[in-house]
Amino acid sequence: MLTKRIIPCIDVDLDDDGNAAVYTGVHFENLRYTGDPVELAKKYNAAGADEFVFLDITASAEGRETMLSVVERVADECFIPLTVGGGIRTREDVRETLRAGADKVSITTGALERPELITEGARAFGSQCIVISVDARRRFDEAGEHYARVDGESCWFECTKRGGREGTGVDVIEWARAAEARGAGELFVNSIDADGTKDGYDVPLTRAVCEAVSTPVIASSGCGGPEDAYEVFTEAGADAALAASIFHFEEYTIGEVKEYLAERDVPVRR
Repeated sequence: MLTKRIIPCIDVDLDDDGNAAVYTGVHFENLRYTGDPVELAKKYNAAGADEFVFLDITASAEGRETMLSVVERVADECFIPLTVGGGIRTREDVRETLRAGADKVSITTGALERPELITEGARAFGSQCIVISVDARRRFDEAGEHYARVDGESCWFECTKRGGREGTGVDVIEWARAAEARGAGELFVNSIDADGTKDGYDVPLTRAVCEAVSTPVIASSGCGGPEDAYEVFTEAGADAALAASIFHFEEYTIGEVKEYLAERDVPVRR
C-alpha cells in the first residue's frame, strides 16, 4: 500500500498594508491572522511534512494574479513538494507558477470556467503538475446527479468557484470524472461545510469522490486531530490528508499525527 501523506496548508491573502499574510477562517469566512507564509514554510519543511500547499485565497475572486514573488520566497525555504493555487486561469499562469518554484499548481475557478485548461496544462507540463481543486458544498435539493446520505438525509455536492463565493450547479462527482479524463493528476477536495470546524473531514464527500475516480484524492477541511486523519484514510479512502489550524496553532505536530496513524497500521513516511 502506498504511504498516506500529511500535508499542511496555508491560506494566503494581502493584509491592509499589501503584505502577504496567512489567515485561518471557518466556512471560508471570518478570517484571522495566523502568521507569515515564509516562516510557516520553514516550520513545516523542518517538521516532517510530506508536501506543502500555498493557496492565494482571494486571487480568483479579485481577478488578480497569484502573488508569485511570495511563492518564490516560500519555494526557497521549502524542500518538499510545493503546490500553489489561486488565480491560475491560463497555461501561461501555470508556466509562471512552476517557474516561481511550485512543483504543482492547484486550479479551481479557471478550470471550471474553461475545462480545456486542464488538458492544456497536462499536455504542456505533465499530469503530475495539475491538481484540480474542488470547493464543494452540500445541497439538499433535487438539482444534483449523484446523492449521498448525510445525517439521515440525501444530499449532493455542488462545485463552487471564486473562493466558494459562487455556486455553479455542477455536480462534484461529474466534475471529478471530467477532470480526471482531461488529465488531472490529483484532486484536492475541500468541504465548505467542514472548513475550519475541526469536527472532522467530510467523509461522505471524500468517499464519493474516491469511489468515482482512480486519481489520487487529497481530503481537506475540518481536521481536528489525528483521529480525523485516520477516519478519512480508512473510511473514505483518501490518499492524503490536508490540515491547517491544528498545525498552525500547535495543537498537534505533524510527527504526532504520523505516530498516531502508524500505531494503527496506516502506512506513513516517518
